[in-house]
Parts: sequence; structure tokens; C-alpha cells
Amino acid sequence: METKELLKKVRKIEIKTRRLSDHVFGGEYHSTFKGRGMTFSEVRQYQFGDDVRNIDWNVTARYNEPYIKVFEEERELTMMLMVDVSGSEQFGTFRQFKSEFITEIAATLAFSATQNNDKIGLILFSGEIELYIPPKKGRSHVLRIIRELLEFKPKNKQTDIGEALKFLSNVMKKKAIVFMLSDFIDNDYQHNLKIVSGKHDITGIRVFDKNETEIPNLGVVQMLDQETGVSSLINTSSRGIRDRYAKQYRSQVEYFKDSFKKAGAGTLDCRLDESYVKKLLGYFKQRA
Repeated sequence: METKELLKKVRKIEIKTRRLSDHVFGGEYHSTFKGRGMTFSEVRQYQFGDDVRNIDWNVTARYNEPYIKVFEEERELTMMLMVDVSGSEQFGTFRQFKSEFITEIAATLAFSATQNNDKIGLILFSGEIELYIPPKKGRSHVLRIIRELLEFKPKNKQTDIGEALKFLSNVMKKKAIVFMLSDFIDNDYQHNLKIVSGKHDITGIRVFDKNETEIPNLGVVQMLDQETGVSSLINTSSRGIRDRYAKQYRSQVEYFKDSFKKAGAGTLDCRLDESYVKKLLGYFKQRA
């Protein structure tokens, strides 16, 4: 992609998603994610009505009168965007590919976090870790993330969600708000997800096209697997073939929902021909 065309695309996405984050998502994001908790501020003398559980016994013993620890809410957060860039994201039958849809959602979330003065990081993954951008603040940093989402060319076309979650555990030692954006066409990541959700607040956003949920009856057609590169002639007139495909697709969706539920993590389904704005708002309000 030429630099001029890339900048034009970045600007277009910024205008659209920043308007959403400014007028729609900013307040919702702020009220949904209220900080990691309380951080120590100072020690002062005990006053009537103070919580006795906050008494600092070391200082109290030193001065022979009660002192308590004062805490403040820690507002600053870190958001990590984990984005699937495998071959299956290069599919779409409604105006745009899944990868383009994911870029818009990621940009909206990033600008919402920026409004809250939070840090934003990015992990691009396929069958391996393709790119890691450490968390940082600011508009220019978000624009860099959008540029990478738009023009990055992955080396690997397959998907390994478990490996991506393992990488997150290794690089993020402090609690983060994590959004994983993928079509979740993968298995065997439940164990790593449970480990990650024990430390981080993670939400899986499943992006999909309604026309990939089942195979239509089109006769004999040539189909390409975007992740393996294997091309095959498929007789879509066969009810058995269509049923097997639909069953396999449903099993992966069920695995996604079951894995996140067991891990105590959130899930969100976003279809290409539906508004992700309504889906995100509903999710934020539900959690607030």
C-alpha cells in the first residue's frame, strides 16, 4: 500500500472511530472499567468513622495512637488489543473483510481508552506472534496501531490462540483490560485462557460473516482454505457435506463460548452485516 493511500485510510478510520469513542463509548468505557483497584496514598491519624481494617499497626505502635492507611482509586489502566491476522480474516461478503471490521472495532476501543488516559498495546497473532507493540499513551501511538492493522502482512496464515494467550501472560505482568478480536476458528486454548483470565480482564470479540456459518447448495465448486492454502473441489449439493461443515462450525462457536464462560471472561459476537456499535454499547452497559 502506498504511503499516501495508507495515510488516507488511517485518517478515514480515525475520523469515524474517534467520533464514536468521543460521543458514544468514552463515558461507557470509563464507567465499565474503573481501575485496577485502590493504591496506597498516605498515612494519617485515625478519625471517628474510619474503617478499622485500614489501621497501620506499625505506625500506630510507633506513635502510640491510631493511624490509618489512605487509599485512592487507581484510574489509569492498560488496554491490550489482541488481533487475529490469520488467513481466515481475509473473508467477507458484506462490504468489507473480517480484518477491516476488526480494525474499526480495535480503533474505537483504542480511542475510548485514550479518553481515559490509559495505555494501549497491540499483539498481532496468527499461528505465531507476528507483532508486539508495548502499551503506551497518546493519539500518535493509536495511529501507529491503526497503521499496523491496515498494512501488516503476516508471515503465517494459520491460527494459534493458545500461543497468543501464553505470550500475553509472559509480557503483561500487571493486570490489563484485554480484548481479543478473532473469528475463533481454533481449538485447544481453554487452559491458557483460564490462566490469563485469572490475572487480566479479558473479553473475546468473535467477528464472523453470516455466509460462513453454512455452505449453500451451489453444486460442485472449488474452495480455498485461506489458512492452509489447500484448494479442493467440493460437491455442495451433498447434504452430508453441508451438514458436516455446519456441525464443525457450530462446535467451534460452542467451544469459544464455553471456554470463555468457564474462565469467567466476557464474550461478544459481531456479525459483519450488523452494527458493532450497538453490540459494544450493550456489552459495556451490561458490565457497568
